[in-house]
Amino acid sequence: MNDFDFLAGRWNVANRKLVKVLAGSDVWEEFPGHSVATRHFDGGASFDEITFPTKGFIGMTLRVFNQETRQWSIYWANSRTGVLDTRPMVGTFEGDRGEFYGEETHEGRPVRCRFIWTVHGPDAARWEQAFSADDGQTWETNWTMDFSRV
Repeated sequence: MNDFDFLAGRWNVANRKLVKVLAGSDVWEEFPGHSVATRHFDGGASFDEITFPTKGFIGMTLRVFNQETRQWSIYWANSRTGVLDTRPMVGTFEGDRGEFYGEETHEGRPVRCRFIWTVHGPDAARWEQAFSADDGQTWETNWTMDFSRV
């Protein structure tokens, strides 16, 4: 249940985002971020707020551990829309790697979404987002975040 305890604290975040998603592009945009994360419910919940200073918006993530299913549900909102996405990414950690799956909408059509969290020790972690337009047969990574502790 304490899988996201590593995230508590302050982080610098190096973002790398694919400019055109699901279009066969290999053009990436890089930009900074700054995150502050906290743990709650004795490790059964995690919250973070991430600021993207060059993008002009802030995001927040809520992660809650379900004791019955032994899975995490991850929810996202940002200051651009002011809407909490109630379609969670759901999954688990095995060791220092977590995989989470859910549904997303890209350009008006539904796509599968995958998050991968990799913990590289107490002061470094990586988050990746990938989309699949063929129900998970193939995946295109479209956003990575490399976290380094402040």
